[in-house]
Amino acid sequence: MSFSVECYLLGPTSDAPNSRLPVIHYRDVLPQPQTEETTTQFLTRTGWEKRGTWGHIGEPHFHPNTHECYGIFQGHSTLLLGKINDGGGIQVDVSTGDVIVLPAGTAHSSLRSSDDYHYIGVYPKECPKWTNEMGKRPPASFVQTIGAVAMPRADPVYGKQGPLMSLWNAKLKAKL
Repeated sequence: MSFSVECYLLGPTSDAPNSRLPVIHYRDVLPQPQTEETTTQFLTRTGWEKRGTWGHIGEPHFHPNTHECYGIFQGHSTLLLGKINDGGGIQVDVSTGDVIVLPAGTAHSSLRSSDDYHYIGVYPKECPKWTNEMGKRPPASFVQTIGAVAMPRADPVYGKQGPLMSLWNAKLKAKL
């Protein structure tokens, strides 16, 4: 099976730990019609669970205790990944139909969004409720918490054989 994904590796900065695992971006993979309901059904069939629906969140933050996945069912946004205040970071454009998976510890926020921008947030069922961190503590203080986050049981888009599984497992094995 062949997959087309974009991956972004984001090293630690002075205020965000980020992750040794890549951010994974799937473009235009959500089923039609692209609604909150169809997006929820699609992304929760592989062992991830919906924990909210959001729009533009401009406050840079990260979750050290869980991975997070956005399913964009309406509008578009430019996300800032990997940066809270200084150093590093990239801008990534997302739009209706896209899915982006943020490994635990990855800083993220919206820079610009259309008025109708909405996405669902799904998380691996085995992960706890997220904690928000705003880069006020040293990134190194989160390394153990991030390292203890369980590997998802399946890729939220393609299931057990999806690219997230092979890409993240390869990165984890390379560090052993």
